[in-house]
This record gives sequence, structure tokens and C-alpha cells, in this order.
Amino acid sequence: MWPYAVVAALLGLLLLRRWHRERQTVPRLSEKHVLITGCDSGFGELLARQLDARGLRVLAACLTASGAAQLRAVTSERLQTVLLDVTCSKSIADATAWVRERVGDQGLWGLVNNAGIAIPTAPNEWLSKEDFVKVLNVNLVGLVEVTLSLLPLVRRARGRVVNVASVMGRVSCFGGGYCISKHGVEAFSDSLRRELRPFGVQVSIIEPGGFQTGMIDPVPLVKGFLRLWERLPAETQAAYGRHYVDKYAKSTALLHRLSSSRLSHVTDAMTHALLSRCPRSRYAAGWDARLIFLPLSYCPAWLSDTIIGFFLPIPASGVP
Repeated sequence: MWPYAVVAALLGLLLLRRWHRERQTVPRLSEKHVLITGCDSGFGELLARQLDARGLRVLAACLTASGAAQLRAVTSERLQTVLLDVTCSKSIADATAWVRERVGDQGLWGLVNNAGIAIPTAPNEWLSKEDFVKVLNVNLVGLVEVTLSLLPLVRRARGRVVNVASVMGRVSCFGGGYCISKHGVEAFSDSLRRELRPFGVQVSIIEPGGFQTGMIDPVPLVKGFLRLWERLPAETQAAYGRHYVDKYAKSTALLHRLSSSRLSHVTDAMTHALLSRCPRSRYAAGWDARLIFLPLSYCPAWLSDTIIGFFLPIPASGVP
């Protein structure tokens, strides 16, 4: 029995060492600048407030002037805002110049690519190329361009890049550009992590499950779904059937009810990735991410297809 006891003791010591290392934070937080995209609401807004409360110099990028004003009203004078549209190269260039003026020779300690959209979401056949491009431009292409523009400043600080992906980047449960974009974020982050490690830059991926951020609000999702349905050719409508739309609306409402309102699960993971001496490469956030979708991503395709298909509507001309 003693060999098993030795192995168990060594494993316990390794886990204890990892726990201790992950609890250690980087020094001089008050000197570090962190840029966060998508701070109008949701994860970005909450993370900006959390980091500001810890004394960091937060550079909050918002899409709208009203979102920036609301954030400044609930934070300290240290926090500064900038308007940023991640789909516009000029806006990214202007924001990069603005950041460079503020960080100076210190560089940018943290870049959090949080901005993202989910709509339009529907069966792939219902969507046009433009529908896919709309989501990909924000969630993936914009993320890449923002990162490339700011990498010299992050490298100067030997800092951190935190990219918000999703468990839907591992298990694609619905059509449209969202799951595709998040799968792309995973791939981009993996290659970036390996490339930047020699420079002392750490790259982390956040993989949230379902959270009530407004991105999966059933009202706009269903309204968008109905608009897509109405523009379909009669042949396609007949193939799917009107009941498909009703079942989709019920599934969306159920998804929203099961989603967590505790956005801090995600922002705490972001904070750890930015401030821990030993950040992780990946952070799964949410009970559904840990207990359902991550295990599902390792299942055989026939099993994951069967489980996910159980919750999907059956088209009128489909096979039950």
C-alpha cells in the first residue's frame, strides 16, 4: 500500500504548490495599464469596475459615448475611456495612438479582447454571407486587428493578452458566425501564446458558458430569427415548417433561464489571467461550461450530435 500513499502524497503536494503559485499576484498594480474592449455593458463593464477598484489604470474602450459616460460615473478618476469600433481600422489606429500616449515607455500590461456579438443566429441555410461577416468582423477579425495593433506595447511591458472565446468554440450548437468566430479565437490564441512566450508575454483564453449579458436575450434573438424566417424562399419555409420557429423561441427562452446571472465568474477568471504570477492558458467559466460542454467536446461525434440534437427542433420535412 505504501507506493499508493507516496503517489497520493506527491500529487497532493503538487496540487498545493499549484494552488499557492496561482494565488500570488504581480507587484505594483497601481502602475499597470489594462485596455478592455466592449466596456459598454456585460463582462467588459464589470471587469473595468473590478480592476479600477483594485487600483489599476484601466483604459476602457466603449462603442458608444453613452456607455463610456455611464462607466466613468461609477468609477474613479484613474479610469479613462476611449471610443472604439473594432470593425473599423481607423478607429483601431486612433485608439492605439491614444493608448500609446497614456502608457508611454512602460507599455501596456494587459489587453482584454472582450467585444463581441451573437446575432444573427439561425440555421446556416437561412443566413447570407453578410450575416456571417457581420459577426466574424466583430468577434474574430476585429479581435485580431486590435491585438496586432497593440502587441508592440504589450511586448514592451512583458504583459498579458486575454481573449474571450466561448465553449461554443469547442461545441458548435447552432448556426451562424458566432460559433465559427469563437473557434477562430481559440486557434488564434493558441498560436499567439506559443509565439509570444519567448518575449515573456502570456496569452489566456476565457471560455464562458451561458451568462445573462444581453447577448443571449431571448427577445432580440427571436425577433432576429423571425426576420430571417420571413425573408426565406417559400420552398425553404415549407421544408422547415412554422413550428420550427416556435420551438426555437421556446429553446431560446429555456437557454436564457438556465444561464447564470453571476457575471463575476467570468470577470474573476479574467482578473486572474491578468494579475496572477502564474496565469492559466484556459479558463472555463460557468457550471454548464465545466460540467456539460467541455466534457461534450471530448465525446465521439455521434454521441455529441445525439445529445445536442435532442434539444433542436425537427424540420417539417426532416427525419424524426
